[in-house]
Amino acid sequence: MTSLPYKIGTLLYAFNSADEVLLLQRAKAPNLGLWSPPGGKLEQATGESPHHCARREAFEEMEIDLPMEAFRLVGLISERGYENQAHWLMFLFEIKPRLDRLPPLHREGAFGFFPRATIEALPIPRTDREKIWPWFWSHRNGFFVAHCDSASSGPDCWHLLQSTASIDSP
Repeated sequence: MTSLPYKIGTLLYAFNSADEVLLLQRAKAPNLGLWSPPGGKLEQATGESPHHCARREAFEEMEIDLPMEAFRLVGLISERGYENQAHWLMFLFEIKPRLDRLPPLHREGAFGFFPRATIEALPIPRTDREKIWPWFWSHRNGFFVAHCDSASSGPDCWHLLQSTASIDSP
């Protein structure tokens, strides 16, 4: 595999009182036009931590200001060679407080709340469909670590490296 940049980011899983998940229809690459959780890249040059990145992204994209303890780390995913563009290390956080409104339109895209059962029918990133969403749901009150070797042709190769499944539902 050729040398690719390594990017570190956060994904934010937020819910409303009906337990519908907040998704962003991305207006920019990566995943242009696809629905995914909001989030963004960690500011490595400033030494930003994943929790600080999650808090900053929630404020910048969703206009919600939350304390650090409002973010619960659910998973950690590394992706090697995603779309032959970059390697990724992603921290998946669930936002504990329920949202009472849809965030406004943002330069990153438009938001919508979706019931769990409808996500599969949405245009979502391939790796989200393959493993990330299923693992998120089964670890929502647990924790997991996974790695994906993304392939330019053929199936991705996934490895669940650590798993503490949910004991009870949220």
